[in-house]
Amino acid sequence: MKYSELIKEIIRDFLIIFASIIIIIAVLRQIYDPDASFELKTVFTIMAFSFLGALTGIILYMPHEISENKMRLRVILHFLFLESLLISLAVLLNLVYGTFGILLLALQIAAVYAIVRLLTYKNDKKEAQKINERLKTYKNEV
Repeated sequence: MKYSELIKEIIRDFLIIFASIIIIIAVLRQIYDPDASFELKTVFTIMAFSFLGALTGIILYMPHEISENKMRLRVILHFLFLESLLISLAVLLNLVYGTFGILLLALQIAAVYAIVRLLTYKNDKKEAQKINERLKTYKNEV
């Protein structure tokens, strides 16, 4: 993978993470606290955390091919690192309080991570199908 592709992936992941968080918060606030609104500071905090989360995707970057098992291990390590980093930062910035707040944040991070991984998997699957179709077309022409 080229660096330009890595940057595109980081930007795509940032946008998916940010949009997912905003949508989830909007829906939950509509259900549980319809009178609450987003403060600009909250939006920027979500944006910063989303960017930081997307930036940690560098852990998954490999300049050469690796086995599926090694990639799964990297995904697990990436998830654990991301959870630790974001929770630690939230605690340091006094954005969460107490054990319940930390557990809730961990669950939210896991949900957004699952959404991003699922969307990335679907996108990668589409790309693989396109490549396979082009290879079949090329093979039939030769």
